[in-house]
Amino acid sequence: MLTPPDLAPESIQQCLSDAYGLHTTRAEFLPLGADVNSAVFRIDAGGGATYFLKLRRDDFKQSVVAIPAFLHHEKGIDAVMAPLPTTDRQLSVRSLGFDWMLYPFFEGDNGFERGLSDVQWITLGATLGAVHRTELPDTLLAGLARESYSHHWREGVRRYQRRFINGLAGDDIVRRFLAFWEAHDEEIDTVVYRSEQLASILLERSLPLVLCHSDIHAGNVLVGDNDRLCVVDWDTLILAPKERDLMFIGGGVGNLWNQPQEEALFYEGYGPTDIDPMALAYYRYERITKDLLEICDQIFDASASVEDREEGLRQIASQFLPNDVVAIAHRSYEAIT
Repeated sequence: MLTPPDLAPESIQQCLSDAYGLHTTRAEFLPLGADVNSAVFRIDAGGGATYFLKLRRDDFKQSVVAIPAFLHHEKGIDAVMAPLPTTDRQLSVRSLGFDWMLYPFFEGDNGFERGLSDVQWITLGATLGAVHRTELPDTLLAGLARESYSHHWREGVRRYQRRFINGLAGDDIVRRFLAFWEAHDEEIDTVVYRSEQLASILLERSLPLVLCHSDIHAGNVLVGDNDRLCVVDWDTLILAPKERDLMFIGGGVGNLWNQPQEEALFYEGYGPTDIDPMALAYYRYERITKDLLEICDQIFDASASVEDREEGLRQIASQFLPNDVVAIAHRSYEAIT
């Protein structure tokens, strides 16, 4: 969310006091991320303590806090960011229309702002390998989503394509968006078609399922001084083939993480593994399809801010740049055909 939610500073202070026992706090809104349902703040509390507050509106699942806490505290995966408990030992609290989650504040930058060192690439590989090898207890497995190769994203994009055939009226952002879409319509068709083609093949196979972060791009990896690294934003946990996560390594999201030497360092930490090239190509196309649908929803959302809509327009344009996600997905497809 790039614009702050309609919450008074006093309301934030009161909730933090009631739920976490934090007093004399100051909340600074941080315009981070493309998720319009999440807002984040830096919290400065008494005694110089600093925290990271995340507010989630709609579609909150307890697993997004319970599983990272399990990975960090029970499995000893230090680079997994775990939430801090409330005064009554809960990992989140519901208040003022949001689910509130409080974390330690990580001094550093995300992977879009600062490149990973060689040590950090190895640490990221070791972290993701440990997550993929984790066996969850039944209490945490219950309710956790499983890969179904759903047609939801593909059908959503096609619905917009049908709407675009006769043109749509709108403001300047809509006009620029539709001009870009028209210029790339054939390639967008290819992305959606190949995603569906590969999904139909993978549905007939039985790839092993592991615990996946499923959104482990550079923005969700924090890097600090002295080779510190932390993985955040576990909102989209799922049991899926490991390629659901591995497609980001070398996948080019944000025109980053697309260098062979980075992949080599990552897999040095991850360990030996057989990668299914068809699953890798599918997840790269499916990710683009998902992004296309979410950007369409954002552009045509009457309640979305100008800043969020402009960000959506910037993101869709960047995906079609050389060596960005669309070009890399095409190369992954060509490798199996």
